[in-house]
Amino acid sequence: MTVAASFFMRRVGMFINMQLYNLSVYDEIWDGDAAKFSFGAVEEYGNRTVSTFINESDWQEVDENEHRDVTRNILLQADNIIRQIRTVASVSPLTLWENIFGFLLWQYHVLLNDPGLNEEARNDLDILKEDETWKDIARNSLFKAFLKGREPSELLNTTVRTTCCLSKDVPGLMQCGFCPLKN
Repeated sequence: MTVAASFFMRRVGMFINMQLYNLSVYDEIWDGDAAKFSFGAVEEYGNRTVSTFINESDWQEVDENEHRDVTRNILLQADNIIRQIRTVASVSPLTLWENIFGFLLWQYHVLLNDPGLNEEARNDLDILKEDETWKDIARNSLFKAFLKGREPSELLNTTVRTTCCLSKDVPGLMQCGFCPLKN
């Protein structure tokens, strides 16, 4: 159950990251009814996997000055999912958060290197690194701790995780590139 829970959170992490990407790039956010959020099996790279599906009409525009509150709400949603997963599976909350953060590294690497998007991406990244954004979730910014004072681009293809995401234990998948258990 632990491997399945971690894998599921990686897939949810993709959705969470997509929200943060759309916030930086399009100033929009998913604001739908969680009851209409659905999952299905799709084929990716020759393997069946879990994918998320939402209604297109559930996307809402947000003002630039709302990014802080919206980011915090996304993190609170993620925290709620992590807490729910932990009621049915014995998995570290740090493992589940790091499942989200791995996608964030790549996302901010790309956005910060795009001259048309880097300013907004930097603002949103700074929000994620603020301790206040993580109030009621953690004492300090978990993402700032994950970055260890470095830029996302500096951490690509490094052993940045402190926990294993267990993807190596999912049939058809292999060890992730950030794994602390690298040989």
